[in-house]
Amino acid sequence: MSQQPGKGENLLTRQQLQSARAGGLTALLAAGWTGLVWLTHQVTGWLLGAVDAGSLRDAGSAVGGLPMPPLPDALALWIDTAWLGGLQAWSAGLLGWLGAVLPSGDALMAWVGPLLWVGWGLGLLTLLALAGLTHLLAGRGPALKQALQSVRA
Repeated sequence: MSQQPGKGENLLTRQQLQSARAGGLTALLAAGWTGLVWLTHQVTGWLLGAVDAGSLRDAGSAVGGLPMPPLPDALALWIDTAWLGGLQAWSAGLLGWLGAVLPSGDALMAWVGPLLWVGWGLGLLTLLALAGLTHLLAGRGPALKQALQSVRA
């Protein structure tokens, strides 16, 4: 026969519940951040892969004239194709400028890809640091509340 918690008893304390909520929110934000960086990496690879090998000089016009890739139904609700068109136009201008600096799209992607993932790692470390701080503050909730009350009195 299992015992039901009494009126004054909770299965989870308030601190445990706050920590669980912070952990869930952190996981959701980390998944969104990872998806955003992955999508950026894929779009960049798609744009640079469409450029003829060995030439970035005409890349701006080549990327500007590409048809938009079809979006999966699940993403069509969340990603505006007009936003992707703006990103394509911005990328076309940037590639036209970079044409004089780098010899090919492969050379550009060779440093853009790792740079994106280093940025992802720094962003994730920041997110985890904020989650750790939230967890620490949730664990000290009653002590902080008592300290605030003693300061006000």
